[in-house]
Amino acid sequence: MERLLNNLNIPAQWHQLIVLSLCIVVIWALSWFLKHQISRGNLVNEIKYKANKAVTFGSYVVFLITVIVIYSASLQGFTVALGVAGAGIAFALQEVIASFAGWLALLFGNFYKPGDRVQLGGTRGDVIDIGVLRTTLMETGEWVDGDLYSGRIVRIANSFVFKEPVFNYSSDFPFLWDEITVPVHHGSDFEMARKAFDEAVNEVTGDFSKEAAGTWRMMTKKYRIENAQTAPFVTLTVNDNWIEFTIRYVVDYKRRRITKDQLFTNILNKVNQSAGRIALASGTIEIAGLPPVAISIKDRAHE
Repeated sequence: MERLLNNLNIPAQWHQLIVLSLCIVVIWALSWFLKHQISRGNLVNEIKYKANKAVTFGSYVVFLITVIVIYSASLQGFTVALGVAGAGIAFALQEVIASFAGWLALLFGNFYKPGDRVQLGGTRGDVIDIGVLRTTLMETGEWVDGDLYSGRIVRIANSFVFKEPVFNYSSDFPFLWDEITVPVHHGSDFEMARKAFDEAVNEVTGDFSKEAAGTWRMMTKKYRIENAQTAPFVTLTVNDNWIEFTIRYVVDYKRRRITKDQLFTNILNKVNQSAGRIALASGTIEIAGLPPVAISIKDRAHE
């Protein structure tokens, strides 16, 4: 290559830049070809995503090695200067370094992966990309009720994993325990209500509880954790206002809102079919009585 450039009468100071430019073109072309082949392959989305990330990271590494090899002679004179400036550079780029360290922790620490639903600090959403410096989330919640997308894309520095807890909704156990409360009027058939609510929750969430039971057994083998009840159950408490039933159940982490809608619909149907034996309660004020009031009417015509 050096001889060819000399034959073309290209000044020596341009040789390294030209060689580096050609290497960049080759690296870019090879990276594009590999990503194109990956996208055309019959692979699941998760494997395609990881393969594309590996190609991108490999391209950066090859580029860095190429720069070091081409400019190795020129860099020798800067060794001492870089050593002196290293402390200052590390201080100035501490957040970048921490984010890069966070990326390494995400790669090997099993915090979360693309597709997981997580909560990082006050931000909750689905992980759509994990970069070298930042994690990208599709936000859920905020002004939108339930676990629905708000439409905002949030980018959070990877250094966050060292500063605050990371909540993962879907890693090893992709189910959540949820519960609702149903107030029933005093005087209702509470045994019938308990049976009706138990039937309602089992009809809606029975499949979730069976899947969750198998997944939880795997959790008990992997972690030091006790066995837990994944089957839905109904409990009641009594207060001055009503009989309050609490219905607890396991649900897929992405189906909380729709499951709650189906469950309330099923409960209302059960109440309507009870022929008045189950009556839902609400906050009301009952006036037990009034003190006697004396009313005097005078005939002003005779005054």
